[in-house]
Amino acid sequence: MTNNFTTPEFTTRDKLAIDRTRLANERTFLAYVRTGLSLLAAAAVMFQFFSSINAYIAITWVLMTSGAVVLLIGIFRFYRVRRKIDSYQSNAVKD
Repeated sequence: MTNNFTTPEFTTRDKLAIDRTRLANERTFLAYVRTGLSLLAAAAVMFQFFSSINAYIAITWVLMTSGAVVLLIGIFRFYRVRRKIDSYQSNAVKD
């Protein structure tokens, strides 16, 4: 017995599952933000303390770029999943 999200008859359990999925999406987004900001902070620290060594400057650029990429991926995935959740929730019968 499976529930199909295309049917307009949602049970309370289905509505709560959508809410849990929304919260999980937010937690995942915050994990992306935390990781991206940590990489950017590591790049700033390396630049501050090792700015005279060329090898560390290269590592700093790699950390900065990867931090920005992680942030952009997190934002993109958050909004993509959010749109899917909203489309499922719009099919639910309002209380």
